[in-house]
Amino acid sequence: MTNRLLSIARRRCFGARCLLGAIVAVAALGGTAAQAEPLLTPFSGATGTPPPPWKVSGLPQQTKPFTRFSVVDIDGKRAVKIEADLSYGNLVHPVKDIAAPAQLSWQWRVEKPIEAADLREKHGDDTAVKVCVVFDMPMDNVPFTDRQLLRIARSKTTNLVPTATLCYVWDAKLPAGTTLDNAFTRRQRYMVLESGTDRLNKWVAEKREVGADFLKLFSDEIRTVPPIIGVVIGADSDNTQSKSVAYVSGISLEP
Repeated sequence: MTNRLLSIARRRCFGARCLLGAIVAVAALGGTAAQAEPLLTPFSGATGTPPPPWKVSGLPQQTKPFTRFSVVDIDGKRAVKIEADLSYGNLVHPVKDIAAPAQLSWQWRVEKPIEAADLREKHGDDTAVKVCVVFDMPMDNVPFTDRQLLRIARSKTTNLVPTATLCYVWDAKLPAGTTLDNAFTRRQRYMVLESGTDRLNKWVAEKREVGADFLKLFSDEIRTVPPIIGVVIGADSDNTQSKSVAYVSGISLEP
């Protein structure tokens, strides 16, 4: 019924104002065209501490310092400031089984990169900023050894230990377009979107179709896109024993 009413409205009137009126009318009749609540809680209404359900999370039984996350104003934008200081940490937002395709968009900015980072090696596996999508890939698709390691990790923490995580990173050296596995675990795989220092202290906008990116990185294990169960903002500098500063603003997930 909703689609039919919208179709009639498009045929009988022209212009954004007329179409908007049709959508409002359908919503008033109990249709599904009303604006939905955002899947990710925005930072715009917060100051200082990121708003729930955003939550800082770390490694199982982590003893090293946690990366710091705070909501600040910078260049007229409300953003989460990410400060890594010989630390590790993620800011996690759970979502309830969002099916692909889904589009993730955000803006990010690096103030202090990690020059010593080398994502190809364990000693250099640090990022000044990463934006990740967490997928609920069935355990049956996870290789046997990884399944056992996952079970051990999950027994040591109440935090989410996912089967598959796709991370978009801003790297100091690797060329944009580089894809690779995390040096410690293939449960997390990287896609480099920005590289180098040419755009330091500048906002850069990103928009990704995460289902397509997931299949590009995980097609060796699964041929369909599993549900999305979380979005993560993170940074770590523990392996390189360094410091970094970055920002993320306007992050949004749309099915």
